[in-house]
Amino acid sequence: MNRAMNRSCPICRKPRVEEFTPFCSARCRDRDLARWFNDDYAVPGPPADPEEIARED
Repeated sequence: MNRAMNRSCPICRKPRVEEFTPFCSARCRDRDLARWFNDDYAVPGPPADPEEIARED
């Protein structure tokens, strides 16, 4: 077993399962994805300007 598998699931802290790494189950994987969709997580930095992004295309 590699070192990454010894770490716990970042959502529920149960042991990770290789199939769903870094999570323990599809449920925790989906909960994490829902957090991204709901803006519960954010990447640090200034907000993106939609007009600037459009000019880059």
